[in-house]
Amino acid sequence: MHTTVIGLISGTSYDAVDAAAARMRLEGDTLFLVPLGVHAVPIPAPLRARIAAALPPHHTTVEEICRLDTTIGQLFGSVAADANTALTGGAADLVSSHGQTVYHWVDGRRALGTLQLGEPAWIAEATGLPVVSGLRSRDIARGGQGAPLASLLDALLVLGGDRTTGSLNLGGIANITAWSNTGEIVAYDIGPAGALMDRAVADATDGREWMDIDGVRAARGKVDADLLDALLTEPYYRLSPPKSTGKELFHAGYIRAIAGARHVPLDDLLATLTELTATLVARSCGEYGVQRLFVAGGGVRNPTLMGRIRALAAPADVSEFDDLGVSAQGKEAYTMAIVGFLTVHGLPATIPSATGAANSAILGSLTPGAAPLRLPAPARSFPSHITIVAA
Repeated sequence: MHTTVIGLISGTSYDAVDAAAARMRLEGDTLFLVPLGVHAVPIPAPLRARIAAALPPHHTTVEEICRLDTTIGQLFGSVAADANTALTGGAADLVSSHGQTVYHWVDGRRALGTLQLGEPAWIAEATGLPVVSGLRSRDIARGGQGAPLASLLDALLVLGGDRTTGSLNLGGIANITAWSNTGEIVAYDIGPAGALMDRAVADATDGREWMDIDGVRAARGKVDADLLDALLTEPYYRLSPPKSTGKELFHAGYIRAIAGARHVPLDDLLATLTELTATLVARSCGEYGVQRLFVAGGGVRNPTLMGRIRALAAPADVSEFDDLGVSAQGKEAYTMAIVGFLTVHGLPATIPSATGAANSAILGSLTPGAAPLRLPAPARSFPSHITIVAA
């Protein structure tokens, strides 16, 4: 029996709510997935500004967190309802929502908590569908990082038995999934991708611009070698995985604290930050012997960043996730859809060697829709791979 799921997420760049619809069925150890498309809605500028103002190192209030939880939930509900109409013809069975991360609590090496806003009741009310939400906390409760959840899709679709293949996601934070030297899947946050670049643009333009579109500014800038060397001394990079990070570390004041009183022109700063991300990616590829790398996330739209990754990661072959039959832009939203599918079928959706948890966990909490909540019969086996089926 098929289950049609809409996955929802707004990433660490909080530029848009991405929805992806997938029709799935599990037969034996194969998860057959029919991608039904991606529906992305930009987050309105006033809401983006409110989210930015609530993130560390800024101070906020419980009142504002409550208001954001409602506003983001209403936006997610609207996006899910539109996606259900546009992508499935109203045939969705379930929504699986990641929400918007506003805090990821890491104390040294250990993740202790995480907070995603976007109250699921608003999504259930807008769509009439049951909603799986709170997707990261159970893994953290078992000693894991709660991230990167994309390692699930990477393990089932990308890596297979090829120990030289890796998967990279370029959002606000860059994360990678690969095979370790001990034959286990390793996945972790490498460091910043769009997070510091977007912040630099917003600061330099007083919020009139949010990003370096197509990497144009970085392409005409010059790498500041001294600043790059200083950035690469960040202690986080020396930690061994599993590890996770976010804008709690790579926040608005991070670059200013490292650059000090020195003025670095915006184009040069963006070129330097682009080189930082590409350098970190290349280091990870070298450490894990990655010879073919599939890339997803908003960063694939930045040809300057992709060009530097290809140059520094050589001789590894760098391809986009679309080559696997899944949209590079929709990878994380499709991941959330898969997590929701596994949850309602009683199956875990984490890889302990990737997140660092003691064991795998069934993720999330369920909010009923308009009808009585009826779950599928529990599945008998966890899938070992995904087969993409054309719609």
